[in-house]
Amino acid sequence: MKIICIGGGPAGLYFALLMKKQDPANEITVIERNRPYDTFGWGVVFSDQTLGNLVNADEPTATTILQSFNHWDDIDVHFKGQTVTSGGHGFCGIGRKRLLNILQQRCEALGVRLVFETDVTDDQEMAKAYGADLVIACDGLNSRIRTRYEATYRPDIETRKCRFVWLGTKKLFSAFTFAFKETEHGWFQAHAYQYDGDTSTFIVETPEEVWQKAGLDKMSQEEAIAFCERLFADQLDGNRLISNASHLRGSAIWIRFPRIICDRWVHWNQIDGRRVPVVLMGDAAHSAHFSIGSGTKLALEDAIELARCFAAEGPNGIEQVIAAYEKVRAVEVLKIQSAARNSMEWFENVDRYTAMEAEQFAYSMLTRSQRLSHENLRLRDAGYVERYEHWIAQHAFEAAGLPQGAARSSIPPMLTPYRLRGTVLKNRIVVSPMAQYSAVDGVAGDYHLVHLGSRAMGGAGLVFAEMTCVSADARITPGCPGMYTPQHTAAWKRIVDFVHANSTARMAIQLGHAGPKGSTRCAWDGIDMPLDDGNWPLLAASPQQYIAGVSQQAREATTDDMDRIEQDFVRATREAATAGFDWLELHCAHGYLLSSFISPLTNSRTDDYGGSLENRCRYPLRVFRAMRAVWPQDKPMSVRISAHDWVEGGITPDDAVEIARLFKAAGADMIDCSSGQVSKQEKPVYGRMFQTPFADRIRNEARIPTMAVGAIFEADHANSIIAAGRADLCAIARPHLANPAWTLNEAAKIGFHDIDWPRQYAAGKAQLERNLERERQNAAASAMATPAQLAARLLEG
Repeated sequence: MKIICIGGGPAGLYFALLMKKQDPANEITVIERNRPYDTFGWGVVFSDQTLGNLVNADEPTATTILQSFNHWDDIDVHFKGQTVTSGGHGFCGIGRKRLLNILQQRCEALGVRLVFETDVTDDQEMAKAYGADLVIACDGLNSRIRTRYEATYRPDIETRKCRFVWLGTKKLFSAFTFAFKETEHGWFQAHAYQYDGDTSTFIVETPEEVWQKAGLDKMSQEEAIAFCERLFADQLDGNRLISNASHLRGSAIWIRFPRIICDRWVHWNQIDGRRVPVVLMGDAAHSAHFSIGSGTKLALEDAIELARCFAAEGPNGIEQVIAAYEKVRAVEVLKIQSAARNSMEWFENVDRYTAMEAEQFAYSMLTRSQRLSHENLRLRDAGYVERYEHWIAQHAFEAAGLPQGAARSSIPPMLTPYRLRGTVLKNRIVVSPMAQYSAVDGVAGDYHLVHLGSRAMGGAGLVFAEMTCVSADARITPGCPGMYTPQHTAAWKRIVDFVHANSTARMAIQLGHAGPKGSTRCAWDGIDMPLDDGNWPLLAASPQQYIAGVSQQAREATTDDMDRIEQDFVRATREAATAGFDWLELHCAHGYLLSSFISPLTNSRTDDYGGSLENRCRYPLRVFRAMRAVWPQDKPMSVRISAHDWVEGGITPDDAVEIARLFKAAGADMIDCSSGQVSKQEKPVYGRMFQTPFADRIRNEARIPTMAVGAIFEADHANSIIAAGRADLCAIARPHLANPAWTLNEAAKIGFHDIDWPRQYAAGKAQLERNLERERQNAAASAMATPAQLAARLLEG
């Protein structure tokens, strides 16, 4: 084959050497616009896993690279005058110039032709000149080729919020170092790591608005570097910061990260009567934020995969090769980019987490991508995790008003207690409210007793009954439970009493009104489909059909309707207290009645209950306040919201933070952070723990406790979420349907078998009281003893 690689960075060089090694008859040319030893970077970082991939792909190159690497295991986090260290991470650093030189030398040794100082302005002309069968477009972030064929590649380029500058220093860091500094303008952070025998990379990053407030946009390069030296003097130990971008002037050294995603990676040209593919590779195809790893890693892995596909299919099956490459790499890169986005957004919003203590702040940073979990950390550094678990447990027991002695040296974070108002949960696991469609005339029966009772005995700290409707016309289906007759109250009291008598779990009820999504069949008869007969009228914030042309038309709620419904919620709240529930939640999510007021997709009112977000929340807040006024003050109330409608023009996570602040001001104790189900036009982005970022934002921006829900299905997820302070509770739904004892099972999997501390605490408390009584009796006896008798007792004791 005749192959040209346009761009002499890691992607083009590595693909060239792999293809030449695979078949020496291949004629391969790498065309680079710069000189052989020019470079504008400092060091690049690889994980141990990436190094393993290089060894498998081309051992001679990997051996030479390994001899040039600086290796370290520790990560140091400097925050508020403390340093938190965790080990076992396995990173390597190498100078970008050194890496390129190694790849260039390997290419030359194999017979790859390297052409320098040649700026390719027309890839088609270059392909003709070399008679290319394959063109690799690896011409970087600002790829001309990607731009030329953007109708095919369909790139999505998003410039992110932070400004950052790549610098170097002669200070040698023994660990991958993250340093956070607060200034009068806002927070700055540094990412620093050693990459050769005498130099370290030192990246300084801050949000755009902080950068401008500090005046860095008006400083010369020298002034900006001096500013950074003063700011991070503690980490630099008198060493200077160095720039290798002398060709740039003023604030041009500060850049914003471009997040690049391409819909397709291959474009086909007709050249001299042949179909020639132009394949994107490296930064031209995608970018990954430097906080999770280098784009160089992705570039090298692109090269490895395309070469592997050629080895599997051969040059005669080039269309199959290209299709396989695109299919595999698009998925793998999407995984990395998803994690990189989480990491990038964490650093863009450092201020969100600065109320945390150093221990939790560091843990949050370490697990920011959601790829590195609690058990991953334990494998890397068991001592660090054990110390941190002990720290979490001590704080949890203290906050719950329980004696520190109840906290063992190491307790999984999900099994630590949690107090809200006067209610103490034995752990952070919640059985999420899940519709069962098994009530008769709104009455919860034996099915609910077994369903909820078994999950309460299965180890969860809090068990939610499904959404319970405040009137007959508030039900989703005829099989949904209610709280609007004395029979309903009695039925729920029977279940709550059973749970309290046979477990140490707490019981919660979620009150709601189906609104425009009511009068439908049970799920197994056609979810969201209207009843065949016996339909009842539907209400919503504004006229709507949930499913256009299918659902029953809901009319706009009048002020009289709103008054009546408010009283229905108040009555149901009183009955929930009578039934003995420990916790109450108001359902304001998923397109039901109160949600229909909040979302602009479903609220087009022109009165005081429509328009601005504050107005749209007015009625749900009014209902909440009326309920809070009659619910016992020592019992908590939470609110479930849809934190993202997943539809353009709908509720966004920014809106969700404001909604949470409004409910917090109204007296809410916690926000249950779900999303979607407001519109059938939604396009959610699913994945494990996919809704947890909403709980994280609301908890740490609105400063209100949150409950995380959505694709949390193992202890490792829950422990990571709680330990990082992304949420205070984890609501587990489907896994609890499959296994009522999910909490006990997951605890056992991680080696923790004894989770029922409330019973132990009760027994311990009784013993303590007996000891205190004995001491009081001894003290009384001692008061009547002679000095000689007291002395004798002291000697005996």
